Amino acid sequence: MLCNTKKERLLILLLIRAMLPAEGLASLPCFVGFDLGTSGARISIIRPSNDSSSYQELHSDTVSWSDEKRYDDPDAWMSAVAILLEGSAAYLSSVASICFSGTSASCLLIDRANAGAVTRRPRMYDYDVCHSVDPIYGVRALTRLESFAPPQHTTRSPTSSLAKLLAWHEQTPLTKQEALAHQADYLALQFLSENKACGSGPSNFRSVSSDWHNCLKLGYDVRNLCWPSWLLDCLSQANIDPRNVLPEKVVSPGEPFGTISRRMAERFGLPATTVIVGGTTDSNAAFFASCPSTANVGTAVTSLGSTLAIKQTSRNYIEDASVGVYSHRFPSVLMPASTSEAYWLAGGASNVGCAVLRQQNFTNDELRDLSLLIDPNVDSHYRYYPLTKKGERFPVADSNKEPILHPVPNDRAEYLHGILQGISDVECGGYLALSKLGADPPIPHTIFTSGGGGKNEMWRSMRQRRLTDTFKENVQVLRAQNSEPSFGAAVLAAAHLRVS
Repeated sequence: MLCNTKKERLLILLLIRAMLPAEGLASLPCFVGFDLGTSGARISIIRPSNDSSSYQELHSDTVSWSDEKRYDDPDAWMSAVAILLEGSAAYLSSVASICFSGTSASCLLIDRANAGAVTRRPRMYDYDVCHSVDPIYGVRALTRLESFAPPQHTTRSPTSSLAKLLAWHEQTPLTKQEALAHQADYLALQFLSENKACGSGPSNFRSVSSDWHNCLKLGYDVRNLCWPSWLLDCLSQANIDPRNVLPEKVVSPGEPFGTISRRMAERFGLPATTVIVGGTTDSNAAFFASCPSTANVGTAVTSLGSTLAIKQTSRNYIEDASVGVYSHRFPSVLMPASTSEAYWLAGGASNVGCAVLRQQNFTNDELRDLSLLIDPNVDSHYRYYPLTKKGERFPVADSNKEPILHPVPNDRAEYLHGILQGISDVECGGYLALSKLGADPPIPHTIFTSGGGGKNEMWRSMRQRRLTDTFKENVQVLRAQNSEPSFGAAVLAAAHLRVS
């Protein structure tokens, strides 16, 4: 009953298309993507290019988090989205669809009977249930998971959505009205129509819609496209009703949830026919931004933001929670029409990343100037593991892994060299882990780089050399032309119109 069939999704699409103006889709040429990240929120508005094989970005803007606008505050998320929409007023009357991207496994609990009001504050992507204020609840949650989840399943990670849900229940039992929503799900919920056909029921009742990518770490079976029996049994034996707590609708990223609510359409001047589509996670959105028109196997994207994430398109599904590897199903709306087999986005996300540079007080000017003093063809003799705090997710899942950032040399260029090399080593280890687990092809032929770190040409050269040394085969590392996850979310917003 909790599965979503292809027939059901196509019926939804036909219903939405029937609501569009008779003159056709060309009258609604703009597509909006949002990304809610660790440093701020961003909007991208795109339209197809003249050859229809790529997209042109018409507008983009960013709102940074501050002490008053925390990255883990749902009110701040909505405030940022509102500011970004209000700053995009010139384009909003032509918007056809909207897609939201959020950080992976960032989730919260809402009250379905009270218009989706937040009942328990978000536990973000790096929240480790074993390192919480009272870790006993996390230990109990993981112990329960070990009895039900398949070996090496991604939900066994102490940062998974399912681990967070079970730990919440261990701490204070869930009510019948509480439901889990990921960051992207929550934002979509705020914009969806209250009509019953779009997921709502009587009065203030709301249901959660989600997508393949966000639900992976909640236990959704992305191969068979349903909630698996082991998950339903796990929740039931914990006295949690799966029908209440799990998203009621799970679609491919980019497939329609429903249309926008009249209240939101009127507030922001959006068309009443605006479609809200299934979202994605930030690193997946970065992949679609970097190579939006191709699903060629062997293409990879390294996202060098506050944290490091890698994705590689593979013919094989691979998974191993002990090293933080999992596979997302490639969105059906982006698959070539001639391809019947599923593709997979195999990868993982590390806690290592560019956030450590801020922690070590490197300024933008320093990063630019000191990088010019570093020879990318020479190894640093420092062997750092540049975490900002204890705990790692990938390419090893170790809640107790400590940062290694010492000794600190007097020369800041040497220190930067060692840190950037340390992050590069984690990237190499990540792709090597995918290869050992059976990614097909085993070696990425091209790696596009997204995120702020992708702008550093010296670092790109260093990474290409170290990746080539790791695999004993040439690996091309390129800077992505478009690298913002918000752009990738906009690509998904546009993609559902390709479904016939």
